[in-house]
Amino acid sequence: MLSVSIVCYNTDCEELGRCLDSLKTSIVSTIYIVDNSSQSYIQDFCATHKNVEYIPSKNVGYGAGHNIAIRKAIENNEEYHLVLNSDVYFEPDTLDKLVEYLDSNKDVAQVQPRITYPDGTLQYTCRLLPTPLDLIFRRFLPKCVIEHRNNRYILAHYSHNTPLNIAYHQGSFMLFRTSCFKDVGLFDERFFMYPEDIDITRRMHSKYRTMYWPNVSVVHAHRAASYKSTRMLKIHIVNMVKYFNKWGWFFDSERRKVNREILKETNYSK
Repeated sequence: MLSVSIVCYNTDCEELGRCLDSLKTSIVSTIYIVDNSSQSYIQDFCATHKNVEYIPSKNVGYGAGHNIAIRKAIENNEEYHLVLNSDVYFEPDTLDKLVEYLDSNKDVAQVQPRITYPDGTLQYTCRLLPTPLDLIFRRFLPKCVIEHRNNRYILAHYSHNTPLNIAYHQGSFMLFRTSCFKDVGLFDERFFMYPEDIDITRRMHSKYRTMYWPNVSVVHAHRAASYKSTRMLKIHIVNMVKYFNKWGWFFDSERRKVNREILKETNYSK
């Protein structure tokens, strides 16, 4: 019924093990571990777990790594597929509740739960479709200049206690109705990492509902690598340039329309 993919790169086994413990529910059929670092210690660790299929890979990137598993899920006629980060963990019945929600809402292609930091603080994963100012230039501007704009972008005014049809799901936990990939396509492999989650959600959103559903929650031990590493910052910027080249920098009519609808739904006022 439900397959899962986790893309690894020199991943810590303790972190991966905690994530795998979250998947101990009867509705999970196969867990694909796509190892972009092809490390033998990860392969050995996976061999000690049930329902885990280890897939060694060269470092093809985040979205391309998940695509390897998604293609297998489609071939195996899996009804749902979960794209998951290794640094996410939750109670196993979380997946049962999310699948029940999808079973009851056939027009929903993608669902994401409430996501928190380990200390319980909310992560602002519900966001507007970004402009270049939101994702590139804000890093180089003083906080006092960009703070109001950033709060609007991350929907800080929204309570996050009610469901919302949102066009951008953060990539750490993305539960898909597998059949919808046939209409929309898989992750865009031009993006090595970072904007692939924005890109695929807005494509799903253009044909289906893509819901934030806060009735269940998961924990994401987010590392924010691009804020701590010059190399990762460069990768982030290069891939965001590719994203805006695809969708439009300052003229993106779909972005304008979608964001207007979300701000109206969340009762945003300046």
